[in-house]
Amino acid sequence: MAFVIATAIMIALPGPSVLLTVAHSISFGWKHAIFTVTGATMGIAAQLIIVTIGLSSLLSVVTDVFEWLRWAGAVYLVYLGIKQWKSAGDSMKVETTPISRVNLFVQGFVVTTFNPKSLIFIAAFLPQFIDAARPVGFQFSIIVPTFLFISFTVTSVWALVAGKARGFLQNSWALKPVLKAAGGVMIVAGFGLAMARRTN
Repeated sequence: MAFVIATAIMIALPGPSVLLTVAHSISFGWKHAIFTVTGATMGIAAQLIIVTIGLSSLLSVVTDVFEWLRWAGAVYLVYLGIKQWKSAGDSMKVETTPISRVNLFVQGFVVTTFNPKSLIFIAAFLPQFIDAARPVGFQFSIIVPTFLFISFTVTSVWALVAGKARGFLQNSWALKPVLKAAGGVMIVAGFGLAMARRTN
């Protein structure tokens, strides 16, 4: 349950994939933006496979390093939150020319798959919910599909909301408080995970 709640919150925070989805929803409508969401979800799936293989290999070699990895992940989340807060005033690019649904899918996939920050974020986030003393493969068999389902669902909600509020969100200032709040949530989450590590 903690993983589900934390994942939903983290996915809801406006990163590159979410911002791309919002931009496409504002420009072309939420039904078209769902193809962006699908592409982004497939990109996350590719990154999850990479992270899963890497973490499984790490645990098979040295378990002690895993706890340091979780500490590093918590610190990285705080860093991302601070960066998100500072960049909240940046404008979001919104396209206006017609575009095919295949193109929307490809954009979502490429932006997500080849985003190193997203890969590092997943690598920092997942270890917080892995018990190194239990079978890792079984844990990942539950975590990965759950992560993908939540990612698709939450990002689709972003697409739907943005599509319904196209006129309002076309003003970049309207997104600024949302982005700042997202940065604040990420900072709090990072500190929360760090405190959890300290009390264990």
